[in-house]
Amino acid sequence: MAEAHSAVAFGFTITHDGVSINYDQELLKVVCHSLLRNYKRRVARFKNNFRSGIYPASPQSLLFTLLLVYALRLAKFDLSFGLIGWLQSCLLGYSIVSTLFCCALYSVVLWLLVVQALRLFIKLLFSYKRWLYQRVQNSSIITKLYMFVLRSILKHEPMLHSFQGALPRLPLPSLKDTLRRHLESLEPLLEKEQYDRMSRLSEEFQRTIGPKLQRYLMLKSWFSSNYVSDWWEEYVYLRGRSPLMINSNYYGVISCSCSTDIQDALDYNSTNVQAARAANMTYASLIFRRLIERQELKPIMIGCVPLCSAQYERLFNTCRIPGIVSDTLKHWNDSRHIAVYVKGCWFKVMIHNGNRLLKPCELEMIFEELLRQQHETTDSERYLAALTAWERTRWAEFRQQHFSRGINKASLHAIESSAFVLALDDEEFLFDKDNYKMLDKWAHVGLHGKGYDRWFDKSFNLIIGKNGKCALNAEHSWADGPIISHYFEFAMIYDFIKLGYTADGHCVGEVEVKPPVPHRLKWHLPDECCSVILKCVAEAEKLMKDVEMALMVYKDFGKGFMKKCGTSPDGFVQMALQLTYYRDQKKFCLTYEACMTRLYREGRTETVRPVTKESCAFVRAMDDPNVQNSERRFLLQKACERHQRGYLDAMCSKGVDRHLFCLYVISRYLELDSPFLKEVLSEPWRLSTSQTPQQQTTLVDTNKYPEFVSAGGGFGPVADDGYGVSYIIAGDHVISYHISAKVSCPTTSASRFRDGLRKSLSDIRALFEE
Repeated sequence: MAEAHSAVAFGFTITHDGVSINYDQELLKVVCHSLLRNYKRRVARFKNNFRSGIYPASPQSLLFTLLLVYALRLAKFDLSFGLIGWLQSCLLGYSIVSTLFCCALYSVVLWLLVVQALRLFIKLLFSYKRWLYQRVQNSSIITKLYMFVLRSILKHEPMLHSFQGALPRLPLPSLKDTLRRHLESLEPLLEKEQYDRMSRLSEEFQRTIGPKLQRYLMLKSWFSSNYVSDWWEEYVYLRGRSPLMINSNYYGVISCSCSTDIQDALDYNSTNVQAARAANMTYASLIFRRLIERQELKPIMIGCVPLCSAQYERLFNTCRIPGIVSDTLKHWNDSRHIAVYVKGCWFKVMIHNGNRLLKPCELEMIFEELLRQQHETTDSERYLAALTAWERTRWAEFRQQHFSRGINKASLHAIESSAFVLALDDEEFLFDKDNYKMLDKWAHVGLHGKGYDRWFDKSFNLIIGKNGKCALNAEHSWADGPIISHYFEFAMIYDFIKLGYTADGHCVGEVEVKPPVPHRLKWHLPDECCSVILKCVAEAEKLMKDVEMALMVYKDFGKGFMKKCGTSPDGFVQMALQLTYYRDQKKFCLTYEACMTRLYREGRTETVRPVTKESCAFVRAMDDPNVQNSERRFLLQKACERHQRGYLDAMCSKGVDRHLFCLYVISRYLELDSPFLKEVLSEPWRLSTSQTPQQQTTLVDTNKYPEFVSAGGGFGPVADDGYGVSYIIAGDHVISYHISAKVSCPTTSASRFRDGLRKSLSDIRALFEE
């Protein structure tokens, strides 16, 4: 890019009169700013990587080591045991300069060895996981000593990636244990004949090709940072050929409030000025990006133990590029613009003025102008983004044919290389606490919009409604929900607390300079392209009409009550979901709950299987009139305890599904057929669930200020005849649920499930009100 600018900014001609030099002073200034910015970024990145790589040591400790070694040398105490003298004799001879040089060389080597030994010791400490299974008040002496040692070592404030090299690799469980846990999870779901058949398949697999596949997988685990993550990203996400919209992407909805009622929080808005809200949220997003780039964002910790921060790298400046067989994720180190979709047109909006970010009031001026203008547009331009909602192979082929050269290539690059996409919708996002259908519509806005006003390939689309309310649509392959949830929570709170608005709802501050003019992206789209794009719109509309969303903000109780019941909040919610599904379908089903494995390097997720013998016993007891409430309470607590143990096992790499998935991948590489693995990988997840984390920022304590808790987000149903349920346990008093189902399925209904879930929660609460 800099070379292209230079070619225009500087030139010369040779004539009979001599050499004539022509240059554009303003353009040369821009080029110099760009080169200087890139240089500063590289230096800063090197500095931050160095500081992270030596944590918990510091650069000052190197200077201290050098001074100590030299001082002891002067005091005739040789800390090097003769090495410094040997170096002097081999290199420079005996002099003050040679003494300083050899002391410095020895100090650096000694310091590096100590730092690496310390980091290795920390890595061994992080491998200890028994503390997870112990309550704080009942911790063992070993766990207390473990926490004391960690606190003593990790005194300094860490940077975002300070622990990356110290996190342990994901351990590979034994084949025998995984197969045993798999059969245990199937026992409450299958009839005796079906269970016996799966047991025989499992035994046959363990006796034949299983050990061979396990040996290959063990070899991979030795030589990779994480034996699951790269294959999970490749085969589960990037090789998926279904449209991203609804099938893979997910959404979030937020708003700020001055109220302690989350329903009012959804209804309340810090401003009704669309351009102002877009400006503040854009600025807050860029501040979050800066924190990531400078590694100033603090890593998420569970007690004294950090979670892996690798996924934050691709939050911004990232796009999924369609491929014929497999997509690819492309990440740009820097991006000085965002892509804005407004009134059927795409714009490239610069976000810097020289070396500084544009102020919120300056961004508001840009967005106001875009919203005020009347843009002439064509159907092909207005509906262009519907291509990203198309089947992946066909989108890749169409992209190669029509977007690989000329103006289309340049405009497409501007969208894909942007920091993120901002969509300024022409509709208001409304909510009425007495009418859930309005909130359901808000979920549709986030999940798919109109099918053509979201660039589904981008890492995320920030969506601002006409009345200033916010939503978000995120692509799934680059990271999991907690990362985008962290960003969204930060942006929401930063928007309200740090930035704020004037009395009339506009951004605070004064415009210093006129901001750069947005560049409207041009397209050359002939009639044949237009017909394909309209076809994509029709297919997207078909997908959208087949998904039903039902949201519920449950306020009767929250985390506080669930803890008083002697249960884990997540286990309580999962048991309520099991009860609801059983009443809805008159049977149990294989249930998926996402669980993070970020206690390990480059960890992503593992599957928790919530259906157990204990959970089934509780569910049956709830509808058995012969069972007393005291017995039901006991069964609930027992089921939640079993669920919590399974959840912690999954966090500690003792799950089932990722291990079997990797064994299946190896079997495909080796062209070995396994009826057992085929059946396991084809099992449908008719109830897919996920909990959205909260309070990942340090800007405000959401337990004290629940007005800053969002309503979370959700995703589409995983199975055609199943449900997708996402929930956020928001503070001590509220739980928000996002439920999805297929309209075309005659046996499921998201709204019916919502009503059933409300009754299940009330019934469980009644057990403890006697």
